[in-house]
Amino acid sequence: MPSFKPLALALLLLAGLATAPGNATRAESLTIGMTQYPYTLNPNIESMLAKTYVLSMTMRPLTHYDQDWEAVCLLCTELPTIENGGAVIEPLPEGIDSPSEEGIAVTYTIHPDATWGDGTPVTSADVVFTWELGRHPQSGVANFEAFRRIHDITVIDDKTFTLHVDRISFNYPSAAGLWLVPEHIEREIFEADPAAYRSRTAYDTDPTNPGLYWGPYRIVDVKNGAEIVLEKNPTWYGEAPAFDRITVRSIENTAALEANLLSGAVDMIAGELGLTLDQALAFEKRHGDRYNVLYKPGLIYEHIDLNLDNPILADERVRHALLHAIDREAISQQLFEGRQPVAHGSVSPLDWVYDENTPRYPFDPQEAARLLDEAGWSDIRNGVRHNAAGEPLRLQIMTTAGNRSRELVQQVLQSQWRDVGVDITIRNEPAAVFFGETVTRREFDAMAMFAWLSSPENVPRTTLHSEQIPSAENGWSGQNHMGYSNPEMDDLIDRLEIELDRDKRQAMWAELQRLYADDLPVLPLYWRAQPYVLPKWLDGVRPTGHQGTTTLWVEDWQRKDS
Repeated sequence: MPSFKPLALALLLLAGLATAPGNATRAESLTIGMTQYPYTLNPNIESMLAKTYVLSMTMRPLTHYDQDWEAVCLLCTELPTIENGGAVIEPLPEGIDSPSEEGIAVTYTIHPDATWGDGTPVTSADVVFTWELGRHPQSGVANFEAFRRIHDITVIDDKTFTLHVDRISFNYPSAAGLWLVPEHIEREIFEADPAAYRSRTAYDTDPTNPGLYWGPYRIVDVKNGAEIVLEKNPTWYGEAPAFDRITVRSIENTAALEANLLSGAVDMIAGELGLTLDQALAFEKRHGDRYNVLYKPGLIYEHIDLNLDNPILADERVRHALLHAIDREAISQQLFEGRQPVAHGSVSPLDWVYDENTPRYPFDPQEAARLLDEAGWSDIRNGVRHNAAGEPLRLQIMTTAGNRSRELVQQVLQSQWRDVGVDITIRNEPAAVFFGETVTRREFDAMAMFAWLSSPENVPRTTLHSEQIPSAENGWSGQNHMGYSNPEMDDLIDRLEIELDRDKRQAMWAELQRLYADDLPVLPLYWRAQPYVLPKWLDGVRPTGHQGTTTLWVEDWQRKDS
């Protein structure tokens, strides 16, 4: 039987820190602690959650999913549908490469009072520029596919425009990925050198420029790697937020983050990027009289991306063996009290498209050993497998440094894989480097452990379609960091997006989950539950369970006694 020494060690390490008296919090200020610092503040470059958390207080996408998982307008005034006339099916122009025979024209109206913080109205010109930027092959935007699909934009007036999309997708009313940037600030920077735009954007060179933000808050101070300070935006048209100032502090070590909460250095811990579940469970037992701890299960998928360019991992048998060798149920029960259930694929059981018949990989070290033997790693020396050429079966796993939960899981994986003859080395990096460089540029040698957040029925084009493999040629756009390429998956994704019939789509989702499980481009670990640690006096924070952060509704937050 495999050794569980790392699990025993993990359980011992879950003991709490000594408490310190908290500080009184002024009604006009709120300090939030989280474990990551944004690599960039540009809303369209890279997809780091820390950035989205901060920017959601300063701007909003056109639409998003709310706490009830329904699509709603955030910057627009009405959600366009075919039924209300806001969306119209139309023929595609000559020369448009599309899996659909028809396209769709979707019309949005920007809120009439939406204004950038320097007084410049948010207009259709910002939409057109953001689209032009996103379509440019060298701009380096994370979700370039969303911009590529829009083959034209018709400007009706300063606040109304029509997106002409090259296919009729089932989620056509949603434009959650469209975050506008100010044309009057960013165009000159972009046109000067598109290839250098990602490093010269004003969001990073001049982040306190009020003209970059139109939401309830704007950024007024930045201490790189440490904290971001926001204050009320006088041009915000919505409900006035309760706090004059919000400070977001980055404390990458989760134990230090807990200590900062208890000392009063921070008032709350962001559930999106805060304590690990094991820490939160222990924390609640000790300090539940002083803090509310909310646990929100959702569409948060902890997994290991595999670099399929690595010749060892290119062998499907090795990938299957690695998953069979992990006792994920023990990890879930012994580290997380069962609150983070085993993931058998990238689709959550909470999502209506989940297929319970998806192939599974139970803990089976004997099967793992058989597969590794079959793959040519049968010569065991000093407990490590070697191939016929004498090369050791050695792989490196990386994750975010300072995240105690992930580091404990790494130790468990290292031990369990060693039991079947796989030698594992661990190398971790600060989140900003790990996500901003290593993962984005596919510079991890073998395995990268992190989480994906998704929206309900989110088609995994950016992570699984072969067109989404980041490269220098496409400005490191796309999120298929594995380098996964399967024409069958590409075709399935293309067809799935344009299937409007719900029953047919469900069958296609089942096939996608089967193919994903067979190919195994990543190793599924577990579905995360986010723990939100809030002071008793804070009200209005409503976790969503999807990639929309709580800060999208920060104006609803308030003191209970105010």
